[in-house]
Amino acid sequence: MAGDTAALSPPARYVAAAHRSDRLKAVITAMLYASDIMMLVVAFLLGYQARLVLPLFTIPANPPGIALYLPTLIMQVTVILVLFYFGRMYHQPRAVSRIDTARNVLILVSIGALLVNGLQEIVFKNTLFNAVDYPRSMFFYVVLFSVVLVTLGREFVRSIQHRLRRRGLIRDNLLIVGVGKVARDLTRKIKTSPELGYEIIGMVTTQPMKRERVSGVAVIGDRHELPELIDNYRVEQVIIALPDEQRNELLDLITLCQRGRVDIKVYPDMFAYIAGDLSVGELGDIPLLTVRDMRLRGWRLSLKRSLDLIVSLVGLVLLSPFLLLTAIIIKLTSPGPVFYTQERMGLDGRPFEMVKFRSMRPDAEVAGPGWTTENDPRVTPIGRFMRRTNWDELPQLVNVLLGEMSLVGPRPERPVYVQQFRSNIPRYMERHREKAGMTGWAQVNGLRGDTSIAERTTYDLWYVENWSLWLDIKIIIRTIVSTVLRRDENAY
Repeated sequence: MAGDTAALSPPARYVAAAHRSDRLKAVITAMLYASDIMMLVVAFLLGYQARLVLPLFTIPANPPGIALYLPTLIMQVTVILVLFYFGRMYHQPRAVSRIDTARNVLILVSIGALLVNGLQEIVFKNTLFNAVDYPRSMFFYVVLFSVVLVTLGREFVRSIQHRLRRRGLIRDNLLIVGVGKVARDLTRKIKTSPELGYEIIGMVTTQPMKRERVSGVAVIGDRHELPELIDNYRVEQVIIALPDEQRNELLDLITLCQRGRVDIKVYPDMFAYIAGDLSVGELGDIPLLTVRDMRLRGWRLSLKRSLDLIVSLVGLVLLSPFLLLTAIIIKLTSPGPVFYTQERMGLDGRPFEMVKFRSMRPDAEVAGPGWTTENDPRVTPIGRFMRRTNWDELPQLVNVLLGEMSLVGPRPERPVYVQQFRSNIPRYMERHREKAGMTGWAQVNGLRGDTSIAERTTYDLWYVENWSLWLDIKIIIRTIVSTVLRRDENAY
């Protein structure tokens, strides 16, 4: 197919590729529908069978045949598919967390099953269908199997979609407005992430300049040519990536890009970074724009503390044999104490003693504090394993239990580093509005160890201003998965 389009002009090539991509997207959507239907049917049949053979519930003496449940099956599949449709489960986003997908499936399947269970008698009463009651035991099994199987089916379809994106068969034609540093950084990110499914057709400049290549991408026009470029190249996505001082042009650019079904995205600037979550309030009859607010307060704070207490207490009890074994191994393989305590700064910038398993030689900091590097000679053999698996952090469950830390939050830094960062990184001290965490949003996004402090601060502030219990649970799950699969390349 590539050979068929090689002789075409650039605009015609991109238009042909867009048509091919649209066809494949329709196939992926059809596969999602087919997968959901098949998995829901299989889950229903497995639920019926599990009710008869598993001893969790009372097994009926003369259960109705599976054929009598056919109207219930049809109704349940139909209701859940409708809920999936209105829940945008057939929308194909660029990147979606597997954890979020599983949560959405759980919620929508449970709602659908409850609706069918409640409406079954009303719908089938006095009709030609010979439907039977939907037993609670069968309901439980059907929901359980439905969530597991539908999630697995969607993961299979998702893997096919990612392969097609990486091979360049499913791509959205993308136009980047801007040629500065922001645009260049964005271009590099897209080029190194083929699974996002973007095909950069070129850049558009807002200032007079020579038509040249920027970061390997051609500058194909200026701002006044945007409508023509979008039409000729069948552009589906436009990203406006301009420095802060050019934002006065933003409304004009958006107007120029409003062609057909093109999606318009704006790269966030420093104002969005400084402002965080924006909300509109009022003082009497005067509207006010709130640019900084604390998400964690009142009942939310109590809810987060409850999660910390339960998980830390259960974790310490269940892991105590392994923690004892670790202490013995450290003592036998390296001279010095088992635990290592270090002053860190937590909530409101108050210092506390953070405890870890000792993973380095006792004289590791005789020359002063410093970041741990790859193959650092100061790390002990058992310490190298513990740092790669985050095992050395487990004693911090004691800090969590005492209320000095939380399971999730910005990672605490030493006072000497805080003094350096607070004068160089905008809003750095605002990350101390919440308790420090054993893991955090920055860490599960690869920002651990000797990585950009400014970028890490951005992630920490986003977490502080967008906290939810589900976000904490998702970060904990991602931390566990990343640790088990050894995905953290910056853990030395």
